[in-house]
Amino acid sequence: MEISAFSFPPSKSPNLLHPLVLAYVGDAVYEAFVREFVVSLANHRPNHMHRLATRFVSAGGQAKSLEALMDRLTQEELDIVMRGRNAKSGSVPKNADVLVYRHSTAFECLVGYLYYSQRFERLHELLSAAVGVHAADAAK
Repeated sequence: MEISAFSFPPSKSPNLLHPLVLAYVGDAVYEAFVREFVVSLANHRPNHMHRLATRFVSAGGQAKSLEALMDRLTQEELDIVMRGRNAKSGSVPKNADVLVYRHSTAFECLVGYLYYSQRFERLHELLSAAVGVHAADAAK
């Protein structure tokens, strides 16, 4: 029996999933990654962990991560980012500019795509780089 990383694989190939579906999953994957990172640090006060994690997973934080990663992305990954950026969600959070929100969605879409494509090494490489962007800012 083949073991999969997924309890419930997507109903379609990742290439055929709507960008907002990929972003929905990508948001959860990135949040889990960031929480693991925050717990790996020395300070485990809940308020501190929450504030730090919020820097990473906010729309602004995700847009900043995407910007830092753009020159590392393959053409295929850039195409997925563009699909995510151009997806119309119908609403924008109160605390985010429309352009920032679209770039955040593009980042989440890329994460979701890599996750569902089972490209875990590449996903880990990019998420580690994204976390590094914020960790370097926190150290300043």
